[in-house]
Amino acid sequence: MSFSMRLSEQTEVAGSVTVNVEWARRPQYGRYLDEFVPGQVFVHPRGYTFERGPMLDFSRVFMQCNPLYLNVEYAKAHGFPDLPASPQMVFNVTLSLGVHNDSEKAIANLGYYNVQFLRPVYPGDTLRGYTKVVDRKVRGEDKPGIVLIRTLSVNQHNQVVLQYERKIMVGYRGDRLPTTPAPTTPVDFPWVEHPVVDIPVNAGNYPGGLTGPNTYFEDFSLGDLIVHNNGRTITDEHMYWTYLVGNTHPLHFDRVYSTGLSGKMSGDPIVYGGLVFAWLEGLASRDVSENAVWELGFTEGYHTQPSISGDTVAALSRVVATETVPNNDALGIVTFQFIGVKNISAADALKQYGADLFIKENDKQKLSKEKLSNKIFEIERRLLIKRRPA
Repeated sequence: MSFSMRLSEQTEVAGSVTVNVEWARRPQYGRYLDEFVPGQVFVHPRGYTFERGPMLDFSRVFMQCNPLYLNVEYAKAHGFPDLPASPQMVFNVTLSLGVHNDSEKAIANLGYYNVQFLRPVYPGDTLRGYTKVVDRKVRGEDKPGIVLIRTLSVNQHNQVVLQYERKIMVGYRGDRLPTTPAPTTPVDFPWVEHPVVDIPVNAGNYPGGLTGPNTYFEDFSLGDLIVHNNGRTITDEHMYWTYLVGNTHPLHFDRVYSTGLSGKMSGDPIVYGGLVFAWLEGLASRDVSENAVWELGFTEGYHTQPSISGDTVAALSRVVATETVPNNDALGIVTFQFIGVKNISAADALKQYGADLFIKENDKQKLSKEKLSNKIFEIERRLLIKRRPA
């Protein structure tokens, strides 16, 4: 079936139509606290097709040093049929797909939990996003509440690529305009209760000389603390990358909106937290993940302070667990506690704060400790890393 229509000359008609400001529509997206219902499932709009150019651009701009996400021949030598997208790009796109329904009205993103990467994304793959409302905690009608959601993305084969939980702080609607009504048609939510990672990794014969000599599984021991040398100054480029991954929250790109807020969030647009995480992870990649073949996931992740254009971020990693892989002598698993700081070097942050850097900010009060103004991020991540070749 096709459509064909002869076009006539188009004449201007706006002047003949009376302006009636009472008919103005003001569409609103996201959800207020009283609009979230546990059990609700959202199918997120648009979807996202990954292309090789933006995939490579993302890896380079966010300072990724693992050649798996930069060098297609290296990826193929490891068993991947094509260049895989960096996990950070997949995470940022999946989260951004959900902002339209989940968090465009959110006051704050409170944390990431149980983030699991199940399979690679390749050029030409198209992801779609789903979210399920798990819980809603009310703290009084004059206070914002907390919503626990589960979000996932599936590829064009309906295979789950990534799934995670997130907590967001959201206020009541009050006398503000209602948001776009949620669909009432029941929708399946394909959360994987017992996920299995599915990656096509070869057993050996990897290219040599393309990664450093000190980032194999054997190079990491429990308690190791790695101070990543370089920092990264974030510029207004962050707004472009917010658009590129599809995040629609105006806090990240609308200065009229951000300066109209009250409290400490008022001012310049806040850098989308997923991008801050990606820059921090890139800064660490030469030292911890250059020889990784997969990001298994992360949990207990918190943005403890916001970042804006002009801030310089830096990172530290601490080994908190190492694991062997059953029936596999080529790979091992390392778990890192990962810390981000701003406007101070990682070395100076360690010198100034010491072990307090690695205490969760939410635990500081009960320990009678002050929260750290330079600390911006904390999370744990698990990496599947190659053993040193014989």
